Amino acid sequence: MSDRITQEELNSYLWNAAVLLRTHIDAGAYKQYIFPLLFFKRLCDVYDEECEIAFVEYGDQLAMTWEENHKFMVPEGAHWNDVRQVADNVGKALVDAFRKIEQANRDKLYGIFGDAAWTNKKRLPDSLLKDLLEHFSGKTLSLANCPEDELGQGYEYLIKKFADDSGHTAQEFYTNRTVVHLMTEMLKPKPGESVYDPTCGSAGMLISCIAYLKERGLEWRNVSLYGQEINQLSSAIGRMNLFLHGIEDFEIANDDTLSHPAFLNAGRLRTFDMVLANPPYSISQWNREAFASDPFGRNIFGTPPQGRADYAFIQHIVKSLDPETGRCAILLPHGILFRGEEKDMRQKMVRSDVVEAVVGLGANLFFNSPMEACILVCRTKKPSSRVGRVMLIDASAEVTRRNAQSFLEDSHIEKIAAAYASDEPIEGFSAFATIEEIAAKDYSLSIPLYVRSEANVIANGDAPTTAEAVALWESARKQRAMAFGEVRDYLIANGGDPRE
Repeated sequence: MSDRITQEELNSYLWNAAVLLRTHIDAGAYKQYIFPLLFFKRLCDVYDEECEIAFVEYGDQLAMTWEENHKFMVPEGAHWNDVRQVADNVGKALVDAFRKIEQANRDKLYGIFGDAAWTNKKRLPDSLLKDLLEHFSGKTLSLANCPEDELGQGYEYLIKKFADDSGHTAQEFYTNRTVVHLMTEMLKPKPGESVYDPTCGSAGMLISCIAYLKERGLEWRNVSLYGQEINQLSSAIGRMNLFLHGIEDFEIANDDTLSHPAFLNAGRLRTFDMVLANPPYSISQWNREAFASDPFGRNIFGTPPQGRADYAFIQHIVKSLDPETGRCAILLPHGILFRGEEKDMRQKMVRSDVVEAVVGLGANLFFNSPMEACILVCRTKKPSSRVGRVMLIDASAEVTRRNAQSFLEDSHIEKIAAAYASDEPIEGFSAFATIEEIAAKDYSLSIPLYVRSEANVIANGDAPTTAEAVALWESARKQRAMAFGEVRDYLIANGGDPRE
């Protein structure tokens, strides 16, 4: 019998499970335990639902266990109810059930439950695990009670809550979803296409493409999704996230994209119609020497400095674009637009005419950092109206801050996406620059050099109005915040103390 769960009830139910872990483990570790339990509960409840449907259809008890009647198999002794009945060594019972399910569904689920320390009774005593099991048992997560889209929204809610709660660990697996929606809106995925994220975290960017198609009533089941993630836990979370959203046609690899790209075709990088990515910013721990003689030919613009791998990810992505349909949107630190140490690579990138647009975003859209990021949009076959030109958009003012959270509202996304789609510049907001004009500015893509601003007014000798002067001060403040943010991130990445 259906007992439909509202979105509000679902969100509360999921978060209250995490609350049970407080005082036992750090907030940053919640995801290691809550996500596998949620996925386990969902698998078993859907399995039971499929059994009921099979019995009604065939009137045969044996039909309930036929593999063709199930998306995933739950072996005997590995069901949620089996574990729930265990009184002692509950952690071991959970691990045993997880491994049996992974083995029974090896092609799709192998390794998906991760390797958290379930049997560590000092951290997770039997009493705590029993409380968690009883809490999750309070609702039936069948498809009838909790459709895939709604459970997916609850999962996304939980990811964000964990990010909020864990602070500095958040960005490794969570990107501000409103920014992801903007990137998707700009690239406009199409039915039948392939979409790739080389640093996919919890797979939010891949899911955003499917959501885009669903919202427009377009076919989404024939879209092929590919992702790679270096962190084993994050890659497992991404796979669970996709399954819980009802998405099955995907491949998520767990490895280092720069050192061991997972998607190859006859020894060459596989290419994709669309790439969305938020690579880790300015990492210094990477194999620069190997990239300098990359066997996949990804150093098309040059070898980045050891202290900043940003252009290694950019080149990997550009090399991964389909020669005819390829397009990408990459979320990056502003420094890639103007840093001197990357000038030669930036020059080659601009000269190659793959850069279609640069969008400057507002401050505080990223956890624990006031920095402003940018979206770099590249396309292998640019429209004729954009050949030899780059669009630059100053969207730094398009941001809302509420309840200590910064985000893009729908109106912001619509305004930025509309400006990007238009071939006409918007005074004070967007502009086009030819390759020759960029060369004249020493190949800097710094947005204020091209989009008319208050600073440009003063440079031209015009007296600013009061409003312009205030805006100029605010712009300078943001630039200082961005600079300090980059210095802070660099120090942390290299083992320094930003407080010194």
